[in-house]
Amino acid sequence: MKLLSELCQAPGISGREQKIIDIVKRELKDCTDKIEMDSMGNVVGIKKSKNKNPIKVMIAGHMDEIGFVVSYISDSGFIYFSPLGGHIARNIQSQRVRIYGYKTGKQPIYGVIESTSIFTSNKGHKEHASIDDMYIDTGLSKKEIEKIIEVGDPIVMDGVFVEQGDACISKAFDNRIGCYVIIETMKRLKGKNLACEVYALASAQEEVGVRGAKTAAKTYSPDIGIAIDVTGAFDTPDVPAHKTVTKLGDGVAIKIHDKSTISNRGIIKLMRSLAQKHKIKHQMEILPFGGTDSVGMQMFGSGAVANISVPTRNIHSSNEIMNKNDLKACVDLLVKFIENADKCKLEF
Repeated sequence: MKLLSELCQAPGISGREQKIIDIVKRELKDCTDKIEMDSMGNVVGIKKSKNKNPIKVMIAGHMDEIGFVVSYISDSGFIYFSPLGGHIARNIQSQRVRIYGYKTGKQPIYGVIESTSIFTSNKGHKEHASIDDMYIDTGLSKKEIEKIIEVGDPIVMDGVFVEQGDACISKAFDNRIGCYVIIETMKRLKGKNLACEVYALASAQEEVGVRGAKTAAKTYSPDIGIAIDVTGAFDTPDVPAHKTVTKLGDGVAIKIHDKSTISNRGIIKLMRSLAQKHKIKHQMEILPFGGTDSVGMQMFGSGAVANISVPTRNIHSSNEIMNKNDLKACVDLLVKFIENADKCKLEF
């Protein structure tokens, strides 16, 4: 879990993914034939095929996490921010954040997201404030703050990486898990002669509109695109069984569809048969909202896409929870799919 912890703890909001880019390039260097990077910030590790005219398979995990950007520093030293990605107000209030001042390149300063004090407002006891009313309190003066940060600097949630048993808790599993899976998959495929050509995409700016995957798919035009992301594990006491989507510990999720894409039936059938053959624990997923990099690959690639997911609780919070066995199952299934991708018969 050392690599996953490093990926999760590194700061990387949309458009500020450099720390993640550096890690991905380092890890893919010895297990791909070539690494390319575009002006969007996408990193693509390419593994060539033994075949003359191979099908092209793109596996994608996005690098960016939800976060904020400094938008204003008040005379009293309170920091206002612009959100990037889909934040939930109740998940961020009173949470600790890290603010990275690129002016100095020093360690981040820490703050707490606050709004109208619950001690001075009856409303504060009953309701969650809107994000528009929130600010960050560092306890520092404006003069002290402006020595380190300025408008435009990135802010990330401060959620430490914790392992306990088969569970892990951290910020940014969405979607450093995807980055981890594509890296570990390419390491497992090192030295193997494949019938397909693989494009391992660590994509930029997914959380603000799947921007990186669209650009990469247009460049490489994959025949098959597989997005790797987290998905909702709503297996908690407050949710009825038919709305759980996935369960922690029940294996990798093979997605049938979400709000943005419908997985190709032929890809699903091959994945499911491989999971059964190789005894890879899996579950089927239908997510009634959301989307992943698959929509970008579908719109700008050749159209055939699917998703595999790692069930995760508390998505888009500083304390996301996943199961190590589900993560391993995700890598196992992706490796087997790539080894057999040339046998995939698309269905419509």
